[in-house]
Amino acid sequence: MAQVTALFPSTPEGAEPARHFRNVLGNYPTGVVAVTAPGEDGEPIAMVVGSFTSVSLDPPMVAFLADRGSNTFPKIQAAGHFVANVLASDQAGLCRSMAAKGAQRFRDVAWQPSENGAPLLDGVVAWIECTLEQVVEAGDHVIAIGKVNDLRVVSEKLPLLFFRGVYGAFEPHSMRLEDRYLGWG
Repeated sequence: MAQVTALFPSTPEGAEPARHFRNVLGNYPTGVVAVTAPGEDGEPIAMVVGSFTSVSLDPPMVAFLADRGSNTFPKIQAAGHFVANVLASDQAGLCRSMAAKGAQRFRDVAWQPSENGAPLLDGVVAWIECTLEQVVEAGDHVIAIGKVNDLRVVSEKLPLLFFRGVYGAFEPHSMRLEDRYLGWG
């Protein structure tokens, strides 16, 4: 712990460095994605991540981060492919259900199988279907890199965001009309 404190000289007196780290980074909003895959037993599996990003245009690749202690990521890794479902702002309840440990994550969840059998969740903003290409160890997480096989925007809904420890939505009136003409909407 002393080493972490030395890394962050701005940590307030008496504050836990890990909590300080989370508090500062919590000021950066992230999108919320449900990563789904078919399980070995045929049952769907899912995990929720707030660390999803584009990696490459050529070839098209994306990535997400999973905690090394995750019980779900090894199952997604074993499947060898996944779908990143971009959750909509009205899906905070679905997000909580899919993030719960030991819960029946797909109870009362409507979905359709993708080409590779991974769940495409109903009501999402978009989905990105991938083949798992590489897993890179990074601290207490792994970076899962996927080659994009197919993708689609399925709704004009706004995405679910995570900011300062709570779920929320982007305010549409803050988008500029010019953004639509520049391809950002």
